[in-house]
Amino acid sequence: MIFGDAVLQCEVCGRQIAGKPYRVIIEGAKMSTCGECAKLGSTYWEPQSKSLKQPAEKKTKTIARSVPIKREISVKVPEDLEIEDGFGLHVRRAREKLSLSYEELGRKIGEKVSVIKKIESGKMIPDQKLATKLEHALRIKLFVSRAEPETVFPSSPPRTSVTLGEVVHLKSEKRRSLEDEGNHSSSKRTV
Repeated sequence: MIFGDAVLQCEVCGRQIAGKPYRVIIEGAKMSTCGECAKLGSTYWEPQSKSLKQPAEKKTKTIARSVPIKREISVKVPEDLEIEDGFGLHVRRAREKLSLSYEELGRKIGEKVSVIKKIESGKMIPDQKLATKLEHALRIKLFVSRAEPETVFPSSPPRTSVTLGEVVHLKSEKRRSLEDEGNHSSSKRTV
């Protein structure tokens, strides 16, 4: 069959199609075939008109534009920094201060609500990338310097309790003082 200048050929055997082509699905592929090869197919399909295809293409273009593009943020945190203790409470207070719900913060940083809840409860420690996103979104600092704690040796150890040696020492001092009193009292009587 000739449509305009085009000659239709069977997509299976290659013969020229006389009459209307059969549109069948053969092993999952939509094909235009001759009457003989149409017996090989299972179901028939109808081609979509061009007027139907255009709006569909426009929709996909519109959808593609409305989806936000996620940019990868390269995070390079110096090795002397670490996530601060109590980061969950810090994140929750900052989120509440900015009047953001879990959903709003999640959309803002591209994370699930469950992840934010786990971070705020302290059940999950954010990695450097996520912590940086939280810092930017909430305008807070989550990284603190990882300084070695200074070991300070006090001149005398703080007294928290009495040791056994101190008890023995006190008892022996008391015994000596009682003996001294006893000696003085007896000497006074004799004099």
